[in-house]
Amino acid sequence: MSDTDSNSDTDSGSGHCQTPDSDGEVADEIAIVSFERKLDTAEKIKRDLADDYDRIDVLTYHGDVFADHWGEYDCFVGLMASGIAMRKTAGLLDDKWEDPAVVVVDEELTWAIPLTGGHHGANQVAHDLSKLGAVPAMTTASEAAGKQGVESKAKALDSHVVNGDSTVATNLAVLNDELGPVARLEGPKAVLVGDDVTVLKRNGDDGVVLGTGSVSGAKKAQFLTAWERALDDADCDWDDVEFVATGTRKADEPGMLDAAEEIGAGVVYFEKETLTEFEGPTPSRSKELIGWPGIAEASAIAGGRDHELVVEKRRYDDAVTVAVGR
Repeated sequence: MSDTDSNSDTDSGSGHCQTPDSDGEVADEIAIVSFERKLDTAEKIKRDLADDYDRIDVLTYHGDVFADHWGEYDCFVGLMASGIAMRKTAGLLDDKWEDPAVVVVDEELTWAIPLTGGHHGANQVAHDLSKLGAVPAMTTASEAAGKQGVESKAKALDSHVVNGDSTVATNLAVLNDELGPVARLEGPKAVLVGDDVTVLKRNGDDGVVLGTGSVSGAKKAQFLTAWERALDDADCDWDDVEFVATGTRKADEPGMLDAAEEIGAGVVYFEKETLTEFEGPTPSRSKELIGWPGIAEASAIAGGRDHELVVEKRRYDDAVTVAVGR
């Protein structure tokens, strides 16, 4: 779950992308550390993940391999027992906002376990290792509770955390369902905040929001086709997409997540209360049937900086609905 408030000061909106230094950041350069007997497996991981990363190196394990290369990579993947990786990296850890992430995967590629830096690349890498059959075992509190931490919210909104220490308090608020919406302020303004307020800074200019609803089980190709046609109607292209927006009830829609990953966009999840506040003009049966407003238009309006609906809801292939907001 995530919340975003897109009005100027403290209006209420709600919603759950790739960033620089300090948010739920993306690992671009990884090292696979392997014993010599498992170098073939390490090379297989490298081949299968090659398209997802800027750089993947395979390092043969020796006692100082982590120390020798600490700081060179965004994430280490230890093809080894977790105890080995923990003992060899524990003394190197200094600051969770600066340290590389560490993931271990067993030699049979059964489990992928983030050890450190879950919100700083490890969860992402563990998830990518699931393509090889490994089960990602996320233990960060927000993910374990089925919620989206502040760093993940920053990623989804294509922003980064400015004051990292504040996330202890705000992630606790996420766990207790007390955080509320992300307030979106348009400048010029000066903002004075306390230690328990997390400041997110945008990575780029505002674009359009793809408000999206679907039937359960809609395919990746159906989402991509629907988005492409909606962007054509808005006279926009993929580079104009800021993020995909939907309701929390669609949080586990794999086709949508896979399609968003392909276009390099984050997915923002809005609570029902927020979507009700930003309900669109096109009638929807979902309000009558399940108590939710039409997700596509409401998400597009809620997510846009100006709450402007550029393209009203369109249905594609009887599977996906899309509206475009700005």
